[in-house]
Amino acid sequence: MAAKRLNSRLIKLHHSYAIEEISRALGVHKNTVRGWRTRGLLPIDSSRPILFQGRVLREFLERERNAAKRPCPPGHFYCLRCRTPRPPAFGMVDYSARNATSGNLSALCGTCGTLMHRRASLASLPAIMPGIDVQVTQAPSRIGECAEAPSNCDKGRSR
Repeated sequence: MAAKRLNSRLIKLHHSYAIEEISRALGVHKNTVRGWRTRGLLPIDSSRPILFQGRVLREFLERERNAAKRPCPPGHFYCLRCRTPRPPAFGMVDYSARNATSGNLSALCGTCGTLMHRRASLASLPAIMPGIDVQVTQAPSRIGECAEAPSNCDKGRSR
């Protein structure tokens, strides 16, 4: 099961929190908060009940979130199966235009073969995928832009 994304803004900066209050505010178990203490969350002092300053707790949560981020370098996609940025297999990428300026990139993971996706603008393709063969396809036409009504449409038929 994936880790829960915690909202650190639920913690007030100028408030002191006990372990039970933190677990209630963030929706995590008390043992999770105790684990944070062993990983570097500092209490106000060593007396009981153990209290944590809101500012210190929020900084700890944001530091943990930033440490877990995996930004994609140029020429890479984020593979959901491998859980890490990976280059496309065979250096081939498809670009499907959504409109005149932006679209979706798709490629196969070079390690596990999973289909990976990334959103990009047409102008930024050389910077995002340097030295990689990108095949550009046009956006599919919308139903509202059709010149004629489809053959299964009832519009204009007399009954």
